[in-house]
Amino acid sequence: MSATTLTPGAPDRRSNVPGVMKSEAVARALGRRRERINLLVKALCVTATLIGLALLASILFTLLWNGLAGLSLNVFVSSTKPPGSNGGLANAIVGTLIQTGIGTAIGTPIGLMVGTYLAEYSRGSAISNVVRFVSDVLLSAPSILIGLFIYQLLVEPMGGFSGIAGSLALAVIVIPIVVRTTEDMLQLIPTSLREAAIALGAPKWKVITLICYRAAMDGIVTGVLLAVARIAGETAPLLFTSLGNLNWSVNMAKPMASLPVTIYQYAGSAFDDWVQLAWVAALLITVGVLAINIVARVVLRGRK
Repeated sequence: MSATTLTPGAPDRRSNVPGVMKSEAVARALGRRRERINLLVKALCVTATLIGLALLASILFTLLWNGLAGLSLNVFVSSTKPPGSNGGLANAIVGTLIQTGIGTAIGTPIGLMVGTYLAEYSRGSAISNVVRFVSDVLLSAPSILIGLFIYQLLVEPMGGFSGIAGSLALAVIVIPIVVRTTEDMLQLIPTSLREAAIALGAPKWKVITLICYRAAMDGIVTGVLLAVARIAGETAPLLFTSLGNLNWSVNMAKPMASLPVTIYQYAGSAFDDWVQLAWVAALLITVGVLAINIVARVVLRGRK
C-alpha cells in the first residue's frame, strides 16, 4: 500500500503539511509566477543573443562590403607602395604569416609544458600558485606593455627593429593563453583514467602524453586557435618590435611588414587607395583566422 493512501476514517495528515499543498490557488499562482519569470529570462537571453549576432553580422558585412571591392590578384603579388602606385600587400601577408607562425611555434610548446606542470605535477604546491598568478597577469596584460618589454629586451640591445623581436612579442602573448587552456582541459580528465593506466604499469610521462593529451586534444587545440586569433590582429607589440617595412623583406634581423601594422598605417590615411588596402588587409586577417578554425574543427572531427 502506498504511503500516501489514507485509511478510511483516519484524519488527513496532509492538512498539517506547511506550504502550497494547503491551497491549490496558491500553487497555481506560484506556477504562473515562475512561468512569467522564465519567459522574461528567456526573452532577455534571446534578445542578447540576437544583438550579439546582429553586431557580428554587421562587422562581417562591413568587412566584406569594403574589403571585396579592393580584392584583386595585385594584392597578393605586389608589395606596399607609395600612394597612387597600385601597390599590394604581399610583403605584409608574408610578414604576418612568418611572425605569427614563429610566435605560435615558440609559445605553444612552452605554454603546453607549463600547463601540464600545473595540472599534473604541482597540484596544491606554493610554486604552482605563483606560476598560475604570473600566467594570469600575462593573460590580462595590455599587449603594448609586452611590446615595450621586448623593445627593452631585444630591440635596443640589437640596435634596431626586427622580425625576431616581433615574433618573440607574439610568443609571449601566446604562452598564457595556452597555459590556461591546457591546465583546464587536463584537470577535466577523470583521475580514474590516470590510475587505470598507471595500474597497467605505464610511467607517468606516458600516461600524460598518450592518454591525457589525447583526451584533452580538442580543448588544447581550441586554446592554440584562440592564441593564433589573438596575435594575428595584434598591432601594438609589433609597432615596438618589427615596426613594419614598405619593401619586400623576409630577413628576420630587419624590420618586417605585417597586416596589422599596415592596417594601422593605412586606415587613417588621406589616400583612398591606402584606405582600401586597409579594408582588404582586415578582411584577409578575418578570413584567415576563420579558415584556420574551420580546418582544425574538420580535422579533429575526422580524428574521432
